[in-house]
Amino acid sequence: MKKIITLTMLVVLGVLSSTAQETSKKAKTATAKVSTTKVNGAGMVFTDEVIDYGTIARNSDGKREFVFTNNGNAPLIITNAQGSCGCTVPTSPKEPIAPGAKGVIGVKYATDRVGPFTKTVTITSNAAGQATKTLTIKGTVLAAGAAQKS
Repeated sequence: MKKIITLTMLVVLGVLSSTAQETSKKAKTATAKVSTTKVNGAGMVFTDEVIDYGTIARNSDGKREFVFTNNGNAPLIITNAQGSCGCTVPTSPKEPIAPGAKGVIGVKYATDRVGPFTKTVTITSNAAGQATKTLTIKGTVLAAGAAQKS
């Protein structure tokens, strides 16, 4: 009798776990489809909206890039890219980004400032439904001679 109950429990758990995995896969697929949806007008979809520098040495290379795609049917024009402070300097394409084309927003953080940081870059464009977009950079700059974490 114990063997039958144990076997029944194992079968039920197996069925439940396989159903949960299928639901999870469907949710991931639905999320992926949302990000590639075409919009009427210009659009802007970023690969990542947050860049984590991690733990970096003082005066190391502070340059990073945000990659985006124009998922609209009209050219995307970026009119302004503004850092939240003087230590965060963004660069943006001056020419229009064609529908389906990729673009890059460059950002350079001044790594001579020791300690943790979280800064933003605000992008102003003609993207339909999001005239402004806020991107984030974060990390920690170590003092000279400090041990770097992996």
